Amino acid sequence: MVDHDDLEPPLIKDQQEELCTSVDQSNPVPLIKTEQEKICSSQEKEQLGLKQETDTFVVTPAYEESDHSEPKLNSDQLLFHSSSTAESPDQDGNKDADNAKKSLTCEVCGKAFRYKSDLSTHHRTHTGEKPYSCETCGKCFSRRAYLADHMIRHTGEKLYVCNTCGKRFSGRSAHYRHMAIHKEEKPYSCGTCGKSFSQRAYLTVHMRRHTGEKPYSCGTCGKSFSQRAYLTVHMRRHTGEKPYSCGICGKCFCRRDNLVIHMRSHTGEKPYSCKTCGKNFSQSRRLKTHMRIHTEEKPYSCGTCGKSFNRQTHLKIHMRSHTGEKPYVCSTCGKRFSDRSSLKRHMTVHEEEKPCSCGTCGKSFSRQTRLKVHMRRHTSEKPYVCSTCGKRFSERSSHNSHTVIHKEEKPYSCRICGKCFCRQDNLVTHVRIHTGEKPPQYY
Repeated sequence: MVDHDDLEPPLIKDQQEELCTSVDQSNPVPLIKTEQEKICSSQEKEQLGLKQETDTFVVTPAYEESDHSEPKLNSDQLLFHSSSTAESPDQDGNKDADNAKKSLTCEVCGKAFRYKSDLSTHHRTHTGEKPYSCETCGKCFSRRAYLADHMIRHTGEKLYVCNTCGKRFSGRSAHYRHMAIHKEEKPYSCGTCGKSFSQRAYLTVHMRRHTGEKPYSCGTCGKSFSQRAYLTVHMRRHTGEKPYSCGICGKCFCRRDNLVIHMRSHTGEKPYSCKTCGKNFSQSRRLKTHMRIHTEEKPYSCGTCGKSFNRQTHLKIHMRSHTGEKPYVCSTCGKRFSDRSSLKRHMTVHEEEKPCSCGTCGKSFSRQTRLKVHMRRHTSEKPYVCSTCGKRFSERSSHNSHTVIHKEEKPYSCRICGKCFCRQDNLVTHVRIHTGEKPPQYY
């Protein structure tokens, strides 16, 4: 098969023949071959000079990106280069002129290049040489441009912005792939749900949601993933690698999105806004959780008593009321708590500072809420009323403990003997029978 890059432009050959013919007709006496070529060559130079602005020869192709100076070729080289190659029609003769400038050839694959630096860079594809290394993680690259793109991963910087939706990307290739989303053409459709994609690779990954296929497995723990990127992030749990570091405080992260979120703690950026109350958040998941306050959605339900919560953490803490688990222990008095916030509030009891004082008896408290509850002893205020028997209480906790009495339900069960109780404190007291634990002493 003939390579079109090696073909001579017929335009030049036709001009040469016409010029040579005109010389023969004006001079009946035969000329020596060398003299004839000189006359043709000189006349052709004039013809080429007149047609310089017609772009017959493109000096530097549009796809070439190099700072090198252009090698100068004389007209003889342009006219008679590669005379032994096959001739074929070509538009404007650009390819042949461009081929004349690619004089450097790769000895391995035969690919031609104009500049020595381009050939040197190409050789690395055969040798595997990667002279440019990242000072942060040590990863190596064959080109300086690749290293520059890689360094953005550590800084979390995203230079490429989508003009349509404003989404930012750290790499040019990711930005180009994203741009296809906004194009109307999405030729690859899912046969199960009908969702369309701009690239076949996206459809392949999507299909795994329907099939449950997880082809990428962790060699350490055996966990499987549907995408290679998920496996890469997971492996950092075993290796302890944290390639993304904060340029301000130096804190490191194993995922880029965690670094981006962390950076907002320094910048104060809160891009996610509640459309109902206007409150702003630094993370989308926090906005999603906040929205449940307005919608009153409580998707997390207790399997024991059926109580629902708007946060999973609240359900987890609630479940300890059934199991009696209290993992948080006060290091001063040994009292245990089911959640961290309760322990934190309790720790203020041992602190000397008690800025909230009762104006009646002078007793001091570490928190304003405790002073408020204490004041009801002097005022006899009991705002919490039992809807069943009408009994009143000064504290919400006392009211909640009382209302359980009217219910047949006993949600607090002993894990040892199975006995059930309607109040958690009764379960805690009962468990000490089995463990022999003595109740804490307060002085």
